[in-house]
Amino acid sequence: MTQTKSQLIYFGDPMCSWCYGFSPEISETLDSLSERVDFKLVMGGLRPYNTETMADLGDFLKGHWEEVGQRSGQPFSYDILKDTSFVYDTEPACRAVVLMRKLQPESEFEFFKKIQQSFYKKNKNTNQTATYSELAATYGLDKDDFAQQFESDEIKESVKADFNYSQQVGVRSFPTVVLQVGEQYYLIAQGYVEAKQMIEKIRGIVR
Repeated sequence: MTQTKSQLIYFGDPMCSWCYGFSPEISETLDSLSERVDFKLVMGGLRPYNTETMADLGDFLKGHWEEVGQRSGQPFSYDILKDTSFVYDTEPACRAVVLMRKLQPESEFEFFKKIQQSFYKKNKNTNQTATYSELAATYGLDKDDFAQQFESDEIKESVKADFNYSQQVGVRSFPTVVLQVGEQYYLIAQGYVEAKQMIEKIRGIVR
């Protein structure tokens, strides 16, 4: 009987500021434990299909971003908060990650992090398909094909499946990291947690 690796499941959203702050920590954790655990990324959906604009959320988000920046050291650009017409809908960013999972699964997590940087460092418009298709081209994918599939019903349904899974298992806040060992599930992180704490916790479970 072949023994399968344990699986580390990360529930996140590319447009979740705490997930952005958490990226170096989860990356370090994966680098340290890649031989012990497999990795699964689930789009939890922070504010999918949201219609609020920066006029509604700008001040609220600014406070969060400043706190994340101070705690994590991750760089932020705040110019997009001044764009009062920008709609803070996190579904397109999540959908782009799910499409990359389909087309080039080995690049899914790196693409997730690139979207974070595009939004938080460069303030790219995450409601525009070109933001993702141009990024996908840097991974050797056809820009037009990516854009076409991004708008397809299939990928729109696929990202809903991620959102539904997250809700079904009771994950409501991001980032959340869960370790699955056989039929057992262990909560590793809920919110921002440093890599050394996660690594220690996982090593205590997966020997």
